[in-house]
Amino acid sequence: RRIHFVIDPQGWCCMGLIIFVWLYNTIFIPEVILFPHYEEGHISVVVILCYYFCSLFCIASLLRASAADPGKLLENPKIPITEREFWELCNKCNMMRPKRSHHCSRCGHCVRKMDHHCPWINNCVGEDNHWLFLQLCFYAQLLSSYTLILDFCHYYYFLPLNKEHRDVFVFRHELALLRISAFMGLIILGGISGLFYTQLMGIFTDTTSIEKMSNCCEDIPRPRKPWQQTFSEVFGTHWKILWFIPFRQRQPLRVSYHLANHV
Repeated sequence: RRIHFVIDPQGWCCMGLIIFVWLYNTIFIPEVILFPHYEEGHISVVVILCYYFCSLFCIASLLRASAADPGKLLENPKIPITEREFWELCNKCNMMRPKRSHHCSRCGHCVRKMDHHCPWINNCVGEDNHWLFLQLCFYAQLLSSYTLILDFCHYYYFLPLNKEHRDVFVFRHELALLRISAFMGLIILGGISGLFYTQLMGIFTDTTSIEKMSNCCEDIPRPRKPWQQTFSEVFGTHWKILWFIPFRQRQPLRVSYHLANHV
């Protein structure tokens, strides 16, 4: 698969901030909460493994969504004769593109079924990486919620730790570290939850964010798809268990071209 790299300093800063939040919680939460409580028998190893699995899936979906080709149109595409009526000319780059495509001014090219340009992944969200962006939203919420629960349990549920490690840096600044962690968890959870909800509603209605903002779908009759079909088209498989795995390659489903470009 092609690696898509966007040269955008603003996007680098936003993505770097997300990686910093992930790295902070991946390092300090186990050091302050998980490992000490495991050593004293307050929690099982399953709690630690689940936290690292959530962390791994979160960073994997972030890096893949950032580096994946969102559906960039190639120059001089070959258009089958039977599908020419479903293509149009872009008035910005003067290239032929399928309907429901959009020209991204930040990236400088057209993207198939583009949803929006996300600075937090420094990439467009389009037909080929939309499924990775959904996984990122899901695992970011899961990891943030997990972190907030551990922060709460550390003070109000788990038994107090012994005093033998109080000279270690993380224990001397324990309160400040956990307050920072809780603050970042609340910010990420609040922001991602609203974004994830709008993405799900867009898939249920088979409408991209750009189409919603331009109101181009209100007066156009179109076939109603079941939600299983729209989700399967986004994730590239009918196997629902694979919708949650970022370590795979998406294969586009063979859908009627008319149904895929009915807007």
